[in-house]
Amino acid sequence: MWPEKGSKSVAYTTAPEEGSMPSTKGGTTQDGRDMWRVGRDQELNRNFRFLSVLGFSAVLMCTWEAVLFGASYGLTDGGKGGMIYTYLGVLCGFSFVILSMAEMASMAPTSGGQYHWVSEFAPPSCQCLLSYITGWVCVLGWHTGIAGCSYTVANMLVGLLAINYPDSYEYKPWHVTLLVIAVALAALLFNTLLAQKLPLIEGIILIVHCFGFFGILIPLWVLSPSVPPSDVFGSIVDRGGWGSNGLSCLVGVVGPIYALIGPDSAVHMSEEIRDASRVLPLGMVWTLILNGATGFVMIVTFAFCVGDIDEVMASTTGFAFIQVFLNSTGSVPAATGMTVVIMIMQFCATISNVATTSRQIYSFARDQGVPFSRFFSQVNKTFTVPLNALCVSLVIVSLLSLINIGSSIAFNAIMSLGTAALLSSYLISISCVRLRRWRKQPLPPARWSMGRFTPFVDTVSLLVLMVVFVFTFFPLTNDTAPSEFNWAIVIFGAVVVFALVYYALYARKVYKGPVTRVRVAQ
Repeated sequence: MWPEKGSKSVAYTTAPEEGSMPSTKGGTTQDGRDMWRVGRDQELNRNFRFLSVLGFSAVLMCTWEAVLFGASYGLTDGGKGGMIYTYLGVLCGFSFVILSMAEMASMAPTSGGQYHWVSEFAPPSCQCLLSYITGWVCVLGWHTGIAGCSYTVANMLVGLLAINYPDSYEYKPWHVTLLVIAVALAALLFNTLLAQKLPLIEGIILIVHCFGFFGILIPLWVLSPSVPPSDVFGSIVDRGGWGSNGLSCLVGVVGPIYALIGPDSAVHMSEEIRDASRVLPLGMVWTLILNGATGFVMIVTFAFCVGDIDEVMASTTGFAFIQVFLNSTGSVPAATGMTVVIMIMQFCATISNVATTSRQIYSFARDQGVPFSRFFSQVNKTFTVPLNALCVSLVIVSLLSLINIGSSIAFNAIMSLGTAALLSSYLISISCVRLRRWRKQPLPPARWSMGRFTPFVDTVSLLVLMVVFVFTFFPLTNDTAPSEFNWAIVIFGAVVVFALVYYALYARKVYKGPVTRVRVAQ
């Protein structure tokens, strides 16, 4: 928190002179002050600029791509029109969440992100435990995010094999498992061998992200048969069996949430961003504008091109959008080429996801929040990245991918778990800063702020998060068969219980939270 004077958790001292500021490794004087305030040394190189930050977060969120491969949620729960209206509602509501987090990122631009904010802003009575739980759910959310991205790439490749070799290719679950491991390994190599070139790579990927959008959009506009707008905007269907179109659309919010989640990705890279307290929130806001707009255009276009929902949902490719590409173009090579664009972008999202996850573990390990903290908090001198944290992420994702061999339902539940875990971290961190404002307690200065509108934005953010968090745990259909359940709530609860047990037995003795290092200049 930003405690009152005299609290044992803050060392009140005089800010260092500009000339005595420790090395910022490519950062600005303000970056040095920010690191001094949070009590950390600069270990990583600050080689990210605004465009590379924008590319990093925009590609990780992959919004216009995600509305395509996540369309099964909207088509099942809401239909064509419901899918559009749900996306618009989530975009409007989630915009408040991103704005709230952008302001917190400007206050404390550190790789810890949410768990640091909770530690600094929560009431003293619960700051340590809340911060610890937030760190664990972030670690959980980002690891399942890597698994989800890799799994999507693997399944798209299997879908392409299904339409290119319909008579000779036979799907086996272990095919996907091996592909998931291969994709995660390739992403790890990008984050080690090309780590110092990652900002340049992210800038290039941003260009591909923008041009790829038109590469998909234009063929769909030109080649798809035209349908009356009333067939799209007036079509709200409860195919999930919920008994209400409104409830069905609420269950379908998982699709657009998955497309818009991840605004905190760049936050975990903040110790590698030059002038982070200004560039980071700007990158988050412009990501919202770019991805929100392109996602809306793409989902409306897709709704006009879907045709028979039952046909595309029953596609042997495993993805409704691949079947739509095939129906619209009438050409397997054309559909393959368009799908490859989506695959490349999702692989790039995996690269960003791996980078984010490793920094999250690295930061949490510095505060002794995970077992073997000293091992995970080391920065490799050759690559200047937390290599140990990167490698453990690969191991965890590989182990998760093995579940797919036994049950794809269980693996899908693990992937949806990532969304719930990240939403819970947003909910806790914004609640802490909102409570602090309500009590009129001081907060660190923010170079990017919404001014007097901040309390309203934070309040709306919390209301939105509470609603979508609940529906994240709903199954896709109202089917009582155990195979159709969403087991994410069970896994989420198990991880939280494990974290609490570990905290009670050991972590409470060593984990004090980032707030113990925070300095406030007199």
